[in-house]
Amino acid sequence: DIEALNKKYAEEGKALYEQFKVDIEEMEAGNMSLNSGYVIETDTDELLSFGRYVEVIVVSRSTVMQYTTIDKKAETVITLPSLFKNDRYSDIISRYIEDELRNRMIETQGADMYFVGGTEWHDESFGVFESISPEQNFYITEAGKLVISFDVYEVAPGFMGLVTVEIPTELLEDVLMSNKYIK
Repeated sequence: DIEALNKKYAEEGKALYEQFKVDIEEMEAGNMSLNSGYVIETDTDELLSFGRYVEVIVVSRSTVMQYTTIDKKAETVITLPSLFKNDRYSDIISRYIEDELRNRMIETQGADMYFVGGTEWHDESFGVFESISPEQNFYITEAGKLVISFDVYEVAPGFMGLVTVEIPTELLEDVLMSNKYIK
């Protein structure tokens, strides 16, 4: 519910502030910069999907994005597992993401790089994407499409930045709880 969300954000805010106090010394020494804010992905009568981000630049850039999707009428936070009948969604989405990222690498002949096997461009010693988690970052577009989001370094080298993959709804038809949000 909204109260729990506010409490969670307050706790996260305190933790960020403590980290900020440590980071400020680095910034004052000229070694670091910090930027934070939010983006609204979807704002309809029914849905609000927004992301809060924290970007830290030391030697390289690191960005963490935390998406929240709210059913404004029911005043509830939508979780990824709540959209589906069972946990089969995880495997369906994970295999699609793996194929999609592999195809992006093939299309760009390795200019785009992701942590998926099966191409000549990926060094598997950097790790291989295996699966999304129930806490996976996501948002829902105005058109009702599910978009899975990955932070920097989660599925790709840092130069790729934040990575998003839109999941075709037809892949999810058998496991969706309903088409209320995902259309």
